[in-house]
Amino acid sequence: MKINIKYQHIAQFQTSHTINRQEKEIWIVLHGYGQLAAFFLRKFEPLFREDRLIIAPEATNYGYLEGFSGRVGANWMTSHEREIAISNNHQYLNTLLESILEKYQSRPLIKVLGFSQGAATATRWVGQLSFPIDTLVLWGGGFAHDLIVSEVGQKLKDTQMHIAIGSSDEFMTPESLKNQEALIKNLDVTVKQHTYPGGHELYLPLLQEIFQ
Repeated sequence: MKINIKYQHIAQFQTSHTINRQEKEIWIVLHGYGQLAAFFLRKFEPLFREDRLIIAPEATNYGYLEGFSGRVGANWMTSHEREIAISNNHQYLNTLLESILEKYQSRPLIKVLGFSQGAATATRWVGQLSFPIDTLVLWGGGFAHDLIVSEVGQKLKDTQMHIAIGSSDEFMTPESLKNQEALIKNLDVTVKQHTYPGGHELYLPLLQEIFQ
């Protein structure tokens, strides 16, 4: 017999600077499979500003990237016990955001970027938030296939949304792109689609354009 138990868990995140509570916008950036928050956040350094707080949460599932030693990466979920992982991600990210926002006199704009596996995680997470976010960027990934379309579409109707795909991204197959087009149509939302030269990676010129 399988039995679940709840317990307190420690997670970590990285920030672009010491929080000053004067920021006008907060970006939550979710890394991809096998990455770590500190290294992922470095890719955003050219976008650091005192009035823009960038937060990189680190997924809590860890594993060696090769064999049984060496470099370690984190992931948001696997196919094993995926529903529990999704629930844990939501609780983690909700608690993180609530703890950040509680000392602001007025709430900054909340913007979210998900890269690769982090894109699907981002769409599930923002779809269950109690308030709509300002901007959602899905980079090298897309909307999770298991979203409750009516609820998420309504939540995102006033959100600025972008999808960025590299021209040589080996993970974005014609079939996956077709599925995304159908899902976006069902969500009944407006998404600005971008293509950049390169593969499964962030591309700074486009990143700067979207962050403006």
